[in-house]
Amino acid sequence: MEIYGFCAPGLESLYDTFADNFRHSGDSGAAFAVRRGGELIVSLWAGSADRDGQTPYTEDTLANVFSSSKGILAVLALQQVAAGQLDLDRPVADYWPEFAAAGKGGITPRQLLCHRAGLVAFRERVPDSLIYDWQAACEQVAASEPWWPPGSRQGYAPFLYGWSLGGLLERASGKSLPELYREGLAEPLELDGGYGAKGHRATRIADVGPLKKPLPELRENAIGRAIKEDRQGPVGMAFTNPVSLMMGTNSDDWRGAIIPAANGHFSARDLATVYGALALERPSLLTPELVAEMAREQSCDRDAVLQAEISFGCGVIRSGRAADLHFGGERGFGHPGAGGSVGFADPEREIGCGYVTTRLGQSLFMDRRSVKLVEQLYKLL
Repeated sequence: MEIYGFCAPGLESLYDTFADNFRHSGDSGAAFAVRRGGELIVSLWAGSADRDGQTPYTEDTLANVFSSSKGILAVLALQQVAAGQLDLDRPVADYWPEFAAAGKGGITPRQLLCHRAGLVAFRERVPDSLIYDWQAACEQVAASEPWWPPGSRQGYAPFLYGWSLGGLLERASGKSLPELYREGLAEPLELDGGYGAKGHRATRIADVGPLKKPLPELRENAIGRAIKEDRQGPVGMAFTNPVSLMMGTNSDDWRGAIIPAANGHFSARDLATVYGALALERPSLLTPELVAEMAREQSCDRDAVLQAEISFGCGVIRSGRAADLHFGGERGFGHPGAGGSVGFADPEREIGCGYVTTRLGQSLFMDRRSVKLVEQLYKLL
């Protein structure tokens, strides 16, 4: 396997760690990037971008990063706070009156961001096609009933997070979500990707698929067990209602839709660039106060959906002790995505890191591939 890219002096052994993911951990197309102090110090890529192995993976290849998309959406939300268009503690219904339906009148943007709104899944079965219709999905979210009283429990919203928060941002700002992304992130940072995978700088979109041989898990698959125990419960419905949420991720319908909690298509360099900008002592995307608010603990509990203890900031997961949620240092924050992708910031070292892959593992957090790369990086710094 030929590895492309570069590592700054002193970091050369990352080549071997990255190559080892292809030799022993099932990667067939992947990239890893790191910024430090705003400078790109690592950018590695290898393999193919298609399932037939005919299209080379490149530095700007876009891959679906699933929930790693959520941290990017959180930045857009906090940019609207900075612009005076959004108050984190004012009811969402003040901006979006229809959202007050079914007992949601008191839910705040902060509760959406830190997964304490109770709006984790559609309670009623919805059509498979709903997720491809932005307006219909937002309307369905606005009409939905929470699974428990808002604010009473922490429960991760795998998909509804994107429509609820994205719909709010459009109404608070008067702009479309693609427009907010383009103006707030894509143009100033010259990012290749975005939500969906059309109309962005990069034209090469990778096909994704499962690892041919599952990796040993870093933690018990409690989510899978919870789904089997109660397919109509909040965990089961969060991931399978509709079933198209977990299928068709290489389709034109999926790539052309706006599903901001799950269909961000980014390069590893994109993720490293966004989080690298947040990690700076003088961050360019948000004020230092808003970055601190993003990283501050907003909720910490055994999550009712993720079935694990998680500490949330505003739209990001805070660094923890477990290897699959350790983002460099104690002040680190970021977001992993189903299958193995991750982007995170480490303000202590002004580091932004991104890993994307076309071969999807079974973890919702970091898996052994990204963990090995991050651990090796920090041994060398």
